[in-house]
Amino acid sequence: MSYLKEFLKHTSHHDYPSFLRLWEEYCSGDELDGPEVIEILKAAKGSDFSDHFGKQVDRVLPLWEQMTDLSTKHEIFKLVIDIETINTQKLREMVYDYLKEKYGSDKHFSEKMKLIGMRDRDGKESFQGAISNYELLSHINKGKFVFHTGGWGVGEIADFSLLREQLSVEFDYVPGKKEVSFETAFKTLIPIPDNHFLAERFGAPDALEKKAREEPVVVIKMLLRDLGPKTAAEIKDELSDLVIPGTEWTKWWQNTRAKIKKDTMIETPEDIRKQFKLRRNEVTHEETLQKALDSNPDANTLIQLIYSFMKDFPETLKNQEFKALLHSKLSETLAYPEISKPQQLQIYFFLQDLASGKNENADKIVEIIRQFTSHSSLQELLDHISILSFKKRVLIEIRNCREDWKDLFLHIILLLDQNTLRDYVLSELLSEKEEAAVKEKLVELYTYPGKYPETFLWYFQKVMSLKKVPFSDAQGKLRFFESLLILLSKVEANPDMREAVKKIHAILEADRYALVRQMMQEATVEEVQEHLLLCTKCNSLGDHEIKILHSLAEVAHPSLLKLKKSSKAKAEDLNAVLWTTQEGYLKLQNRIQQIATIEMIETAKEIEVARSHGDLRENAEFKAALEKRDRLQNELKQLSDQMSKTRVITESDINIDEVGVGCVIDCENTKGQKETFTLLGPWDADPEKNILAFQSKLAQSMKGLGVGDKFAFQSDEYVITGIKSYL
Repeated sequence: MSYLKEFLKHTSHHDYPSFLRLWEEYCSGDELDGPEVIEILKAAKGSDFSDHFGKQVDRVLPLWEQMTDLSTKHEIFKLVIDIETINTQKLREMVYDYLKEKYGSDKHFSEKMKLIGMRDRDGKESFQGAISNYELLSHINKGKFVFHTGGWGVGEIADFSLLREQLSVEFDYVPGKKEVSFETAFKTLIPIPDNHFLAERFGAPDALEKKAREEPVVVIKMLLRDLGPKTAAEIKDELSDLVIPGTEWTKWWQNTRAKIKKDTMIETPEDIRKQFKLRRNEVTHEETLQKALDSNPDANTLIQLIYSFMKDFPETLKNQEFKALLHSKLSETLAYPEISKPQQLQIYFFLQDLASGKNENADKIVEIIRQFTSHSSLQELLDHISILSFKKRVLIEIRNCREDWKDLFLHIILLLDQNTLRDYVLSELLSEKEEAAVKEKLVELYTYPGKYPETFLWYFQKVMSLKKVPFSDAQGKLRFFESLLILLSKVEANPDMREAVKKIHAILEADRYALVRQMMQEATVEEVQEHLLLCTKCNSLGDHEIKILHSLAEVAHPSLLKLKKSSKAKAEDLNAVLWTTQEGYLKLQNRIQQIATIEMIETAKEIEVARSHGDLRENAEFKAALEKRDRLQNELKQLSDQMSKTRVITESDINIDEVGVGCVIDCENTKGQKETFTLLGPWDADPEKNILAFQSKLAQSMKGLGVGDKFAFQSDEYVITGIKSYL
């Protein structure tokens, strides 16, 4: 279809002069491409220059007469007569003779010819659309389907009368039966066959749903055949709720999409915004890949192309000739001067796979891996490999060929960005009895959860579900649970961490807070109180969730009910003064101003926009906007209350004779490792820098101690070696 693209471009640009020049050139050729002509004429018929083009459309008829495919020939002539506006006697005679030859045996032929304005060969009436109109009249019968171009949707013919020149139709989008005159029908109705997608959706929805579940690709082909190319969003509009229930759509489409990708008659777009198309002729998967390879892609694109192909169509590798072609192309790519070591490594992996398990290029793979000597360079190597399965193969090769693999694995375990890789590294380390070294790394994970949030969530779920991993005992679970709440408070304000926040909420709320119940039961009263305090710092937990957590705590520890009043009084006394630095105070002020003057206004706009979408009961955007407003109002109230209790730390408030607010504490553990902690206010706190809120559990455990005194932290004992003023 070499001309079609140009014709469509001129149509979309409303450029009739260019369209006409191209049409004149097209009609002066030797023969016609039937499907191409049909698409060109359909585009012209729907254009804003259709009437002008109607004076030139008959130029195609000399070439049309030479065509031998009768069905294509009929479709072209019908479109020509739909568009023509010249109404010459010669063309009229041609139409009359064509209809008589094709439909002359019809017992109602004369009556129908009269209705469409073709009473005889010498008449003066307009015959535009005569063939389409005759076909519509021949199609009209009880139970047959039509499509209304004016927006009434699909209709089923309930009755008709040639005498009264009208029909009765039940339409999809208008209530009751509608009486339609033949004159109106010629302008607005299009006949559709019983097996048309729209006819089946309207007339036999249950059967179409059954077919969509059992043979989804067949239904997609039917849709594309009858409605033309469609994007994924447009396919959803045609099928979701109307054929497949909306609640099941995502799962159904994911499964169908995978099957469509393997179908050789459907052209699948790489860009989600582009259209799926039904091909005229089958294109094999090998041909598709060959075409992509012929475009000489760069190394990264080539790697992704071949990986996707081998994953989606492994059966094609049974073709030895095609397999040899891939081998040749990959080997050729290795000679590119700009190819990198990570790219070389991935290509060697491909060549191994194509060699059907033979250890081809094993020495070259080992040689590359041994060139990356430092921890950071190996991490960089992994980062530059785009395919997950190849990342794991690199790790396996490191395990097999590097004596220092344990050190390497311990270095990268917290840095890896996929659970599959983390699982492999962890299992290899534990199988080699490296539990003590792994535990030391994991202490860093739960001490600074905000440093590796995704890795923390990966291991948190392991700790809670498995028994044979470090920290899976009751005390370890409690440590990680506390860190989970700390992580939530740290990431909930970060827009890039929305998925992590959702995951944490899902963990907490799963099975009616089953994990929270378990942790509350295994924790001491003091630990539970600490958990509840941490929950109040999580602004994404609403009042309802906080009440649930308090209720679960009181069920697990009834003594909390008796201590509730005294605990509340104690907490109020503890928080009577909220210490902060000048910087922390400004941070609090800025946050209050941000909520009051920007975020609340933006949220109000979001609510109005969502409200305008209608149907508030099913409007997810409206509900989300309301929840966001409630969270902001709660946070604003909480911060405003806290501001009234805030006091900026001054030199006179700091006493370096004992641990208190504003102190910098130097200490040392039993292994001789040194740590420094700074005790400030809640808005200055940064656990990753060992800056603690004075209200925190660790800060309170140090409160009042002097140089030489000891305290417990992370299952170790620390001695205070010095106290300085933060100011």
